[in-house]
This record gives sequence, C-alpha cells and structure tokens, in this order.
Amino acid sequence: MAEIKVPELAESITEGTIAQWLKKKGDTVQKGEYIVELETDKVNVEIISDYDGVLTELLAEEGDTVKVGEAIAVVGEQGSAGSSENGNGGNAAAEQGRMAESPDETVEQVKGTGQETETQAVSEKYESSHERVIASPAARKLAREKGIDLSQVASQDPLGRVRKQDVESFSPDQRKNQPVQPKEPVKSAPAVKSEDDSRIERIKMSRRRQTIANRLVEVQQTAAMLTTFNEVDMTAVMELRKKWKDRFYEENDVRLGFMSFFTKAVVAALKKTPYLNAEIQGDEIVLKKFYDIGVAVAADEGLVVPVIRDADRKNFAEIEKDINDLAEKARTNKLSLKDLQGGSFTITNGGVFGSLLSTPIINGPQVGILGMHTIQLRPVAIDKERMENRPMMYIALSYDHRIVDGKEAVTFLKRIKELMEDPESLLLQG
Repeated sequence: MAEIKVPELAESITEGTIAQWLKKKGDTVQKGEYIVELETDKVNVEIISDYDGVLTELLAEEGDTVKVGEAIAVVGEQGSAGSSENGNGGNAAAEQGRMAESPDETVEQVKGTGQETETQAVSEKYESSHERVIASPAARKLAREKGIDLSQVASQDPLGRVRKQDVESFSPDQRKNQPVQPKEPVKSAPAVKSEDDSRIERIKMSRRRQTIANRLVEVQQTAAMLTTFNEVDMTAVMELRKKWKDRFYEENDVRLGFMSFFTKAVVAALKKTPYLNAEIQGDEIVLKKFYDIGVAVAADEGLVVPVIRDADRKNFAEIEKDINDLAEKARTNKLSLKDLQGGSFTITNGGVFGSLLSTPIINGPQVGILGMHTIQLRPVAIDKERMENRPMMYIALSYDHRIVDGKEAVTFLKRIKELMEDPESLLLQG
C-alpha cells in the first residue's frame, strides 16, 4: 500500500482544491499516470501516481481543499482492490489460511502497521500545529527537518509569510520578538434564505476567484497605492502600424498590435525609473535588473497575469508571439506555474472592453502597473489657432508610494507618452 500525496508545487502555493478525479476507486494506475486535477491559486495542476497498482481509496472528494504533503489517495498492489467490498468468501478463506500458516509473519506485519500509524499520527499532529502559519513549502520542509515550530519563527516578509531564509536564521531569542500577525478578516454570516430566493442564483466562488479577491484586498491594505494619469496621441503609432502591418504579418506570421509598442515603451521607461521595477522585502528594496513584463489576460475562470520573459531582449515580433501564445494558454487553461511567476511589472489593457479611464490595482509584490484604455477621437489643440480630432488614449500608472515618489511616477508616464508619440524612437531602445 502506498499513499499519493500533494507534491510541493511552488514556493507561494501551499494548498489547492480537488477539481476532478481522473481515476476512480478500483481503477488500475501506472507510475507516471495522471490521477487527479488540482486547482491552485494560479493554475490547474495534474498530479501523477508514483506507483503501479490499483487505486484502493480516495481520501479527498472533488471540491475538498488539500494541503501540500497531504495524502489524497491510496494505491494498493494489483488485484487487491475491492476484495473486502465484494465479500468474496474464497479470498477471505484463503487469507485466513495464509494467516494460520504463518502467524509470526502476521504478527510482524501488525507491529509494522502500528509503527506506521504512530509515525503518521505524529506527522499529522505536526502539520496540524503549523496549518495556521503562512509559510512557503521550502520553509515548512526545513522546519520539519530541524524540528522548529513555525509559529515561533519571525518573518521578514511584509505580509507575514515565513520563508526558507527565516527558518535558516531562526534562533530561540526570536520568540520574544515575534511580529504580530495580521488579523484574519471577519467572515460574513451566511445569508438567510427568504421567499425571494427563487429570484436569485447563488454560485460558489472558485478557488482562483477567492484568491484574486483576497490578494486585491491585501494589496490595498498593505501598499500605499496611488494613481497618476496622462494621455497619448496614438496618431503616429496607428499610421506606422497601418504602413507595416501587412509586411510584418508576411514575415513573422503574427499580427502587429499595440501591446508590443507599449511593452517596449514600458521597458525603456523602467530603465529610466528603476524603482518601479522593484519590490519591498522587509526593510529592503529589491531592484530588479531584468524586465519580465506581466500582461493581464481575462480568462473564463478569472484574471491571470502571464509573463513575457526578458522583454528588453526581444523584438516586436517575438513579443507579439509571446502575447498570443500566453493568451491562448489562458483561454484553454493550459498556463503553467512558470508562465505566471517572477514578473517585475504589469500592463493591463481595459481598452479592449471599452474602458475610457480606470485606476488599476497593483499586482503584488510588484510596485507598479500600467493601465491602457480605449482609443477615442477627441479634439486636440495643435497650436494656438488649430484644433484637430486625434485618436487619444488615457494611460494610468498605479504605484506603491512607499518607494516610488510622484516625480518618478510622472517621469515614467511622460516617457511612455514621448515614445508612443514618436514610435520610431523605440527602435533605439534596444
């Protein structure tokens, strides 16, 4: 008999929800075969069996929340499934005969089972005492190895999450300086049914939607978020795009959109205002020397932010291909954890849905997000005597005022405006 446990998925993921069992109780499974689909905060992950045999028991049902390291199924030897359930008298008699022939062996097996049960009980007790502590899987593993109580470890993370380095630097003296953990939000009372319930529909929030909701509220509570605005005359970009779009498609097999222009402009602006390409860790500012740009994508199950890696090293065609590939993965629910991790700055385009103006929320732990909006013809003063209708777009930058000052925020947006109104200059930005 062997247990199938939830593997360590990523540093920021400690639990998930059973979305769908791909195998049923009694099914034969092979090592490496997918048996269950797990819905996590970010993506859906398929868990494989590490053993050959028969799925004798499912320890969690669809919709249940399970933690990393928790057993969710039991795999037995071939032919062992269902013998007790079917009440097969021949098998039972054979088993009794075998036990009678080798009583010493049976006693040893019982002793071994008792030891395993005792070990499992100790492990469950340990996990139970730590389940309320927010910690990375690496930190939990190291704490288990060192026998350290995670509830006594001081965290340097602004959100109170215990990381591996916190456990490594732990000493007994830290117990006295344990930071106060943020209070859990008060849960609302269950809605009382009334006669009008026939006119409404109640839908349980998915794990991903709950995570999105919690993180958006968390960012607003922990970051000093502020938004500044500017507007861009899109005339030059639209003319350049119209001139080159056919040739661009023929040579690269991908269409030239506005996102590649904005991505290149964002990279250039971040190089000029590096504190927008950073994050806060404890009392330190971590300046990132890479430009992994997240692009918000509206999927059926909720907003996701896949990341364009090394955007500063890619040309327009490579960026457009990455955007198309990531958007397709989001629509078909095939994004991997690697696609979503490590972004340094985010762009969101509400303009595709017709948004004229908005204040985007930061995608923590990042400290900045650029919001694009719909292009709208508006009268613009060309000089003191002339007015023209121009395709204008409002752009918004939400930033964490704890490390980004207003001067840097305004400089960033001004640089975006300059580059977009003179798009040929983007070629000089690498």
